[in-house]
Amino acid sequence: MKGYTTPFRLGLIGAGRMGRTHMSAIAASDRVSITAIAEPVEAARLALSQAGQTVFPTVEDMLAQGDIDGVLIASPSPFHADIVERVAAAGLPILCEKPCGITSADAQRAASAAKRHGVLLQIAYWRRFSPKLQALRQRIAGGEFGEINFAACYQWDERPPATAFRTSSGGIFIDCGVHEFDQLRWLTGQDITSMRVVAGGVETAPHVPGDPESAQVLCEMSGGTVGLVSLGRSFPLGDICRAEIFGTKAVDDCRFLWPPHGDAAFHEALRLQAEAFSDAVQGKPNDGATADDAVAALKAAEQATALNKQAEERA
Repeated sequence: MKGYTTPFRLGLIGAGRMGRTHMSAIAASDRVSITAIAEPVEAARLALSQAGQTVFPTVEDMLAQGDIDGVLIASPSPFHADIVERVAAAGLPILCEKPCGITSADAQRAASAAKRHGVLLQIAYWRRFSPKLQALRQRIAGGEFGEINFAACYQWDERPPATAFRTSSGGIFIDCGVHEFDQLRWLTGQDITSMRVVAGGVETAPHVPGDPESAQVLCEMSGGTVGLVSLGRSFPLGDICRAEIFGTKAVDDCRFLWPPHGDAAFHEALRLQAEAFSDAVQGKPNDGATADDAVAALKAAEQATALNKQAEERA
């Protein structure tokens, strides 16, 4: 097995909002470091260079310099699959931001590329590295809750993103919902077999067709559990994520990202995720999301999107 340096050297592709968030989180790690960045926007490259970062204008330029152990893809979602194919062809392991494309076909194409070139492809569903959620999952698996009657996963953001983002990100079910669909499957160990969707009619920003500001998805699960995915783009307290479990023996309300400490919880999970990725590259066990998990989450999001479109057309 290839020998790796300490810290593990990551190349970052995309230094936009999410890329910079990863940079901030990983800066707290003594096990992983971002040592190279590929960023196409000249002004962003200049700012990063002035801050002492090693920056390249293209993915190929960054890959050619050869001083990285793996790659973190944080580019906009529509570019994920294409970049995965290019990085996989270079033989480097990949940690790709969710959702790994904006369709399940995108995610499948990325999975096929990673398999073809024999590289690890982990999808950055950071919830799997939240210590509170990990503890909740362990309690579920250990039988503390008995049979799970109801599992609910909530993601509500403080305010809607820019219209340009909303029209290009695939809509609320793909942009936000994939997190909850993955989390619901991961927590319960069950697959989503069918769903019903109700979109909210309250809007605080200009209407974007196909992207309601809030939506509730009721899911039937393969093990008999009823799941709820609750999504919203306007929440007065700020960005929040929580999970509720109603079992035959116990219940819990796990507010794993909640003001005023939400950013700290998010950054901790991102750091732990990067460290777990470096461990997985070196052959250690890892509970990170696979490409198959990404395909499953996107298929659920596509189904929810289609059901919402049908409802809009009937209205």
